Amino acid sequence: MLIPLWVVATGTAALFQTWRTALQQRLRGQLSLNAAAVVRYLYGVPVGLVILALYWLATGGWLGTPGVTYLLLVALAGLLQIFGTNLLISSFGPRGFAVGTAYSKTEAIQASLIAVILLGEALSPLAWKGIIISAAGVMYLSLAGRGLTAGEVLRATVQPAALRGMGAGFCFAMTAICARAAYPELQASDPILKALFTVVLMNAMQTLMQGGWLFAKERQAVFSVFRTWRSSAQVGALSACGSACWFIGFALAPVALVRAVGQVEILFTLAFSRFFLGERMKGSDVLGALLVVSGVVLVLLGSL
Repeated sequence: MLIPLWVVATGTAALFQTWRTALQQRLRGQLSLNAAAVVRYLYGVPVGLVILALYWLATGGWLGTPGVTYLLLVALAGLLQIFGTNLLISSFGPRGFAVGTAYSKTEAIQASLIAVILLGEALSPLAWKGIIISAAGVMYLSLAGRGLTAGEVLRATVQPAALRGMGAGFCFAMTAICARAAYPELQASDPILKALFTVVLMNAMQTLMQGGWLFAKERQAVFSVFRTWRSSAQVGALSACGSACWFIGFALAPVALVRAVGQVEILFTLAFSRFFLGERMKGSDVLGALLVVSGVVLVLLGSL
């Protein structure tokens, strides 16, 4: 049986995202929060345009004229992604990193519930079980080894780090929902062409939005964005490729399924830590990984 294209796109998106995050660590000491975000969009637009052009030349197709509703939904998706990123990073206080990261991983469950309400997406009971199990596995991996007891985790749910983490998850979930809602507003019949065009347009809007803020509030940081172009261009390229794959997934399958399968990102992170950084896996890592894999398998079986 052939693997569905949306599964391949989602797995590839998770891989690109992990790779981009690893490279972006090099920029943390050179760029401010807003500048580091801008490079994703600024340097991602040219790469996105190349991907879009190559696909269009290979397949043809017609997009039609984007309407006001489409443009508003894409702008909202871009703005929500910016807010989500800032909320997540702001949760990384002295004791908030693990909790903020863990609670941001509720994104898959939040996206599933919102998609049912706003988009009318229907999921099988098996798929719901898989979403919950995979999200639990990701949260467990995020918190494992942090010295937090079950009681501390429960108490942490009302702390700023957890609230910001859940807020970030909500923003990321709504980014996917807005993108999915925008697709029908384009007249094109090819869902992949819609996805690629939407990514390029959203990244261009994000460059203007966060780039304008950077120019107004941190003008000196603008020069750093261009001074670090060698590293920044790599981050932008990986971001564009990852976003293209995510949006193709959203165009071909329900948002809930894409986000649930996308939890394999944390498995790539573990693999990167093991094989590139030489870190040894702990028993808790193996248990968490098994939970994630089990949940993803159930999601896939429930989508058949």
